[in-house]
Amino acid sequence: MADDAVPIPLDLKIREYAFQLQDPSLSKLHEQAAKAFWESIEKNEMAPYMSTLPSSLTPPSADLQSRLKAKNEEQLKKIEAKIKDAEESLGETDVSEPMREKAGYLVTIGDKENALPALDAAMEKTAGVGARIDLVLAKIRLGMFYGDSSMIDSNIKTAQDLIEKGGDWDRRNRLKVYSAIHFLGIRKFKEAADLLLESLSTFTATEVMEYEEFVAMTIIATGVGCDRKGIKTRVLNNAEINSLLPQMPALATFTKSLYECNYAEFFKSLAEVEETYLTPLPVFAPHARYYVREMRIKAYTQILESYKSLTLERMSKAFGVSTTFIDADLSRFIANGRLACTIDKVSGVITTTRTSAENKTVAYEQVVKQGDILLNDIQKLSRIIG
Repeated sequence: MADDAVPIPLDLKIREYAFQLQDPSLSKLHEQAAKAFWESIEKNEMAPYMSTLPSSLTPPSADLQSRLKAKNEEQLKKIEAKIKDAEESLGETDVSEPMREKAGYLVTIGDKENALPALDAAMEKTAGVGARIDLVLAKIRLGMFYGDSSMIDSNIKTAQDLIEKGGDWDRRNRLKVYSAIHFLGIRKFKEAADLLLESLSTFTATEVMEYEEFVAMTIIATGVGCDRKGIKTRVLNNAEINSLLPQMPALATFTKSLYECNYAEFFKSLAEVEETYLTPLPVFAPHARYYVREMRIKAYTQILESYKSLTLERMSKAFGVSTTFIDADLSRFIANGRLACTIDKVSGVITTTRTSAENKTVAYEQVVKQGDILLNDIQKLSRIIG
């Protein structure tokens, strides 16, 4: 495996399929997920990973694990022979190659217990910075595969240190994607959105996901991670995203309706995004309720910023829901300090409120805006007089 080698393969879709198969609420995905799951396990000879599966995931054939285990033993025996031969007759550089091959195979078959020490041993024998980074990136993917957040975090830091010592452009960009996925997993949507948007035109990390999946992840992250202006300038005006939006109608409606203040469409698309992208994916599923809540708050805040007051009836019509729902939803967010408004239950009127600091900010912005207009008018007048 040369210094510019392709990443060690590990099919991260397998984790997604396993997650779906263990969630009864995703039963409509089970048939397709089960087929892809077991085909991928057999293709990648993942006998060690099979030993970690719960009893509810039954293989299609009783002897599958034993057959794959035999293949593992045969392949590892061949690699060990290469290592022994290299140790006896070749130099340090030549020993590192079969050691990386062994570590890579253990990663591919999902053998976390043996892969980690093998990766460390290969690191010790590997001189090239690029190849060392590849081994650390393999650790990060193994952490993603097993949902090990601390393992991902520590190895991202190691990879960052190595990249600062001489990592190339491609590996630097791959690490951005890895870091963004980690941020999503720990609910840091803004940090994730910034990295994902930076990587749109330089994406090469196909070892973790396809480009269309990457774009979908970016759009979802920007929902919470960007304000309305950012959604317009960084998402809707982005050429890479726009080229794929027609293939993702739910996300297209979700993003456009929020920016265009079409709140009824936004609420419908938010439900569809939750069902299609959030609950079925292990990176988003633990945060699905949080995400939906934050997007509702964002939409409510957006409409309230446009009015000093409006009726519950008008707001419920704007969102396409009942006044009872809007009343209960707003009341909960007001009580938690997430919305700056009050509800008069007698008159059915919602009145926006601002703190003194917010009022000063608004007043300052208005003065600056009016000042700019005045200066422009003076400049135009001076040109006419001159």
